[in-house]
Amino acid sequence: MSSIFVFPGQGAQAVGMGRDLYETNAAARAVFDEVDDALNQKLSNIIFNGPMEELTLTANVQPAIMATSIAMLRASGAVVPEYVAGHSLGEYTALCAAGAISLRDAARLLRARGDAMQRAVPVGMGLTAVILGLDIDIVRDICAKTDCDVANDNCPGQVVISGAKEIVEKTMEELKAAGAKRAMPLALSVPVHCRMQAPAADAMRAALDTIEIRMPKSVFISNKTADAMTKPEEIKEELIYQMTHGVHWRESVLKMHELGIQDMIEIGPGNVLTGLAGRICPEINAKKLEI
Repeated sequence: MSSIFVFPGQGAQAVGMGRDLYETNAAARAVFDEVDDALNQKLSNIIFNGPMEELTLTANVQPAIMATSIAMLRASGAVVPEYVAGHSLGEYTALCAAGAISLRDAARLLRARGDAMQRAVPVGMGLTAVILGLDIDIVRDICAKTDCDVANDNCPGQVVISGAKEIVEKTMEELKAAGAKRAMPLALSVPVHCRMQAPAADAMRAALDTIEIRMPKSVFISNKTADAMTKPEEIKEELIYQMTHGVHWRESVLKMHELGIQDMIEIGPGNVLTGLAGRICPEINAKKLEI
């Protein structure tokens, strides 16, 4: 019986996440302390005490979610199984959990990623929106006509689009006319997984050139290919590619089932990935990690 640990992306954050573990578990406390040291910032204070506006800044929230997820993993004492995967920034967490990227490097890379994403698109110029109730193929066809990017294929009936503000707004109207139940902007400070992030992709290539990516101890299921990936050079290109291209989460979960994975354990704040798995492939037993 195969299992997989999966790690969430942006949107899972909450002020106070991981605070109880920090106060009661030495392994978790060591994670937060190491991330604080790596960033030369008391990020843990923002995670535990807010305010939410500061936590949700892209440069803070990305290493914050990673740190909380790894703290939960290490506090549990769980052995990382044969497979790992992560949604968007969760890929860095998954690679850290599998020993491919050190905790310090993961924190610094995610800080660089957040900073680069914010620099790439001035505030107010981009937009990300979730589309509910339409098949992915319909969304892709309309996005191709409006020159909008598909950022996330999350599950049947839930797709995220991203790009320039006026293009996304036009696309939302087109998708509602095509039968979408809802089309809602997301509270993100930058547009994600779209061509506007090309400068951020260049910045991440430079950042990744400065660190060592090792062969992961677990097979990594990629957002890019929705398939298994183990070679460090392929992983590096994946992390660059995901800046400007969409997350194939629905296809990744289907691939997990194809590989014979029966148990999915979500590690991190929230339970978004557990919910998505139930809608994508009920045959997989998806649950949150118990600590």
